[in-house]
Amino acid sequence: MLLALFVIFIATTLNASAATVDENTQAIADLETALTFIWLLVSGAIVFLMHAGFSLVEVGLTRSKNTANILMKNFMTICLGILVYWAVGWGIMYGADAAGLIGIDQFFLKGADNALWNSWWFQMVFAATGATIVSGAMAERTDLKAYLLYTIALVAFIYPVYGHWVWSGADRALLAGAESPIVKFVGIGFHDFAGSGVVHSIGGYAALAGVLLVGPRIGKFRNGKPVAIPGHNLTFAFLGTLILAFGWIGFNGGSTLDGNDAYMNLVIANTFISAAAGAVTVMLITWIKTGKPDPSLTANGLLAGLVAITAPCGSVNNWAALVIGLVGGIIVYKGVMFNETFLKVDDPVGAIAVHGYTGSWGLLAVGIFSIGMGNGILSDAAYAAEGAGLIYGGYGQFVIQFIGMVLSIVWGFGISYIVFKIIDATIGLRVSEEDEIAGLDRAEHGIRAYPEYVLSREEA
Repeated sequence: MLLALFVIFIATTLNASAATVDENTQAIADLETALTFIWLLVSGAIVFLMHAGFSLVEVGLTRSKNTANILMKNFMTICLGILVYWAVGWGIMYGADAAGLIGIDQFFLKGADNALWNSWWFQMVFAATGATIVSGAMAERTDLKAYLLYTIALVAFIYPVYGHWVWSGADRALLAGAESPIVKFVGIGFHDFAGSGVVHSIGGYAALAGVLLVGPRIGKFRNGKPVAIPGHNLTFAFLGTLILAFGWIGFNGGSTLDGNDAYMNLVIANTFISAAAGAVTVMLITWIKTGKPDPSLTANGLLAGLVAITAPCGSVNNWAALVIGLVGGIIVYKGVMFNETFLKVDDPVGAIAVHGYTGSWGLLAVGIFSIGMGNGILSDAAYAAEGAGLIYGGYGQFVIQFIGMVLSIVWGFGISYIVFKIIDATIGLRVSEEDEIAGLDRAEHGIRAYPEYVLSREEA
């Protein structure tokens, strides 16, 4: 009798314990899911704040007579970005795959659930960023209507198509899918952790297309030589740069897409090591070349380091992040000089060099410095480059990174050039000479951002 009671007691206890273990396992899983939801919501909010940073940088590095116009463009970029990415962009980027090239459903977030809304929010703030890059490069002479039309085209089609090739997760996705002919040929998938290519390279080379077509600002070149047109508020430019750097916590950190990622802190550490290296490098270059460190170029050096590390941040060691940022600083300085002296293009904020050229470098850096997940060091990372880089004896990752880099240039520049050409032929890209001289605040909005400070024609 006692033995029977003992057996019943043990069996009951074991069943209760098993049930408790199952319940605890589920509770832990639910907590991890909730943590990821919250992490993406917060990270998206931090990236959203970057639009304030872009606004301040662009305003600070341009003239006061165009301040309201620039603020309006940046403000409407995110407003249009929300609606267009909801209606079309998300579906093209993440909808059901068609031939590895484009998504074909989930337009207007049809059939969305809590997880999809969470993902849409985080990806939407990225989509609008690409258009903001174009705004800065084409500032002070571009018609507002033309810019808004291009923003719609970029967020609806240009950005999400390349994004589909890289981030959709589709088996046949052109650059990253296991069944893609390119990936099969190379033997490994393309890696862009947070968008050196998808966001920055696409935006940077789109900006180059627009700048080539819209032409330089009046007075930028005299007898073929570039003339400095100083911005009106360096304080705004530096404050905006720091806000953008803060935004990269969400930009890169959030791109783990997992609030429980074991290597989230590696991502953040690499991000800011690279950023600091870029800034210090440009400061030293300008100090050595001119005898005085250049503030605005140094700020762009910080941004260059951030852009360059955006693709490899979760796949490299700290020392590699330092090198990536250092090289990014050199590239942005040389890129700005190359644009003005050789290409004869006018980019008031240096966006083409910061986002385009260093974005390309960031993609290649993955193929050079990636540790590789196969050696066990990053085996439990949520998201890292699969292959080892050149310095570790690998070559496949570099090959696919090179292919992806070339495609980002061809797609971002080529399609944008066509879109800008169509806009120019229909409604025109550029404002009149009279409006440009008077300032776009007055010409396009009928107001002045600084009504107590009136510029004469000669001062403009």
